[in-house]
Amino acid sequence: MKRLSDLLERFEYECIQGDVQIPIADVVYDSRKIEEGCLFLCIKGANFDGHSAIGAAAEKKAAAVLVQTIPEDLPKGITVIKVADTRLAMANVAAAWFDYPAERLTTIGVTGTKGKTTTVYLVKSVLENDGFRVGLIGTIESIMGDEVIPSLNTTPESFILQKYFAK
Repeated sequence: MKRLSDLLERFEYECIQGDVQIPIADVVYDSRKIEEGCLFLCIKGANFDGHSAIGAAAEKKAAAVLVQTIPEDLPKGITVIKVADTRLAMANVAAAWFDYPAERLTTIGVTGTKGKTTTVYLVKSVLENDGFRVGLIGTIESIMGDEVIPSLNTTPESFILQKYFAK
């Protein structure tokens, strides 16, 4: 278990209410997964604004919420952290939650219009045949060792990327 302050150490924030030294049991950005002791990241999406779930987070005894706008009816008894951009903060929080896995990896990015998937699978094969432990995150699937996870989105959320990097 980490302290909230550990998750906030590499970016600017303002503690609106509560205590940054509280323990955090989990980090979630999907309001349906809010649970007691978690840090809920209020992400504003195309169809849903996580800020509208702050009341539910308080009711479910989330330890803290990370917001970019402060609602007028802010519930008491929950730590509230304000940042300029919750989506950017999610990337930093996720990296901290998983102990900054990208800092221990060599990463190869493949960009362009055509041939990316073919190139990635060729590079993966060459590296594995040379004895390297290789993971792959792509538009079709993500592969970490023997684990294959079909991709749901073209680009995974930063939290999912950090989770995969940790694996």
